[in-house]
Amino acid sequence: MSAAYLPGNQVDLLESGGDFFPALEAAIASAECEIHLETYIFADDESGQRIVAALMGAAERGVPVRVLVDGFGAREFPVGLGRRLVAAGVQVEVYRPEVARLRLRRHRLRRLHRKLAVIDGRIAFVGGINLIDDLNNGSMPGLGPRFDYAVRITGPLVAHIHRSVVKLWRLIGWARLQRRPPLPSLPACAEEAPSGLMAAAFIIRDNLRHRRDIEQAYLEAIATARSEIILASAYFLPGRRFRRILLDARARGVAVTILLQGQVEYALLHYATQALYGKLLGNGVRLFEYRSGFLHAKVAVVDEVWATVGSSNIDPFSLLLAREANVAIKDAGFATRLRESLQRAMAQDAVEITRADFKRSGWPARMLRWIAYGMVRMMLGITRYGGRDYRE
Repeated sequence: MSAAYLPGNQVDLLESGGDFFPALEAAIASAECEIHLETYIFADDESGQRIVAALMGAAERGVPVRVLVDGFGAREFPVGLGRRLVAAGVQVEVYRPEVARLRLRRHRLRRLHRKLAVIDGRIAFVGGINLIDDLNNGSMPGLGPRFDYAVRITGPLVAHIHRSVVKLWRLIGWARLQRRPPLPSLPACAEEAPSGLMAAAFIIRDNLRHRRDIEQAYLEAIATARSEIILASAYFLPGRRFRRILLDARARGVAVTILLQGQVEYALLHYATQALYGKLLGNGVRLFEYRSGFLHAKVAVVDEVWATVGSSNIDPFSLLLAREANVAIKDAGFATRLRESLQRAMAQDAVEITRADFKRSGWPARMLRWIAYGMVRMMLGITRYGGRDYRE
C-alpha cells in the first residue's frame, strides 16, 4: 500500500534523548485533554523517572493518561514505574505480557516496537527513541550516549497518528475482555489545521492490513533515487528483494551509504549482517560502523528530498513481525538536516569498512558470519516468516 502524504505539517527533527526528552516533557506539561504514550522500553532510570513524573503531574491535573508498553521490552515496568503511574490514576496496559522462554513461537515474536506519543490530538512524537537514558547501556557502561532520532509533529498528520494509538488501545481492551467507555476519534481540544508546509505520511507495520507498508515505502523511495541514498539502521538484514533494489540503485550510479551498528549488542544479528558486507562492498556501497556508543537509529534520506524516521529496523523482525511506526517526509529542508546529522555521525563517531579491510578478515570470522546468517534464516523458517525473501 502506497503511503498517503498529507500537506500542511511541521516536522521537527529530534536527535537522541538530549532533544527528545525535554520536548516530550514540555508537551506533557502543556496537556489539557489527553495523553497517549506507547513504548517498547520504559526504564527505571533518570530519563524514565522524568517522564513518569510528568505523566503523574498530568494525571493529577485531571488529564486522562494512557500508557502502553511491550511485555518483553518493558517486562520490569508493571511492578516498578507502572505501579506508581497506576496509583496516580494513569491507565496502564502491557502488550503481550507473557513471554514463553525457550519456546520459539510466531506470536511470541510479535512485539510492540513502536514509540509514539500523542498529546491533545495536537502534538505527536514518532521515532526510535525508547524511554531510557542515552547513557543507560546495560552491561557496557563505558560507552558513549546512544544515537537515535525522533520527530515532533504538528498539523493534519497528528489525527492519523491519534487514530492509530486509539485503535490499538481499544484492541488491547477487547483482548482483555474489558469494558471501557468509547474514546473519541479526536479529543475536544484537537486541531487539524495546517501548521507548516511539509508533506508527511504516517506508516505502520502490523499483522493485518499493513504488513509490508514500511518496507514498501523504503522500496519506492530507493527505486526512484537519482543521486544519493543514506540509510542508518541499528539492525540491518534486508531480504533478497530489498537488497536487489538497493544494488540496482547503485548500478545506475546512485551513491549508497549505510550506517550500521558497530557494537555487538545482539551477536546473532550483528554477525548475520556482516555476512552481507562482501556483496554490498563489492558493488560500491559504502559501509560505516558506529563505534562510540550504541546506534539505535532507523532513518533514511533519499536525494535530499525524501526522508523517514521511525522505529522500524531493516531486518526481518521489524519488517515481518513487530508492530512498528515510521513517518515519511517529503521536504528538502528536513531531509537536508537529517542528512547533515548523519554525515556528522559518520565523520566523528563511526569507522568506514572498506573492501580491503573486509577481505583481511580470516576464515574463522567469515564462517562465524555465515553461521549466524544461516541461523537467522532457520529461525524464520521455523516460524514460517520471511517467505522467499530469505530463502537463498
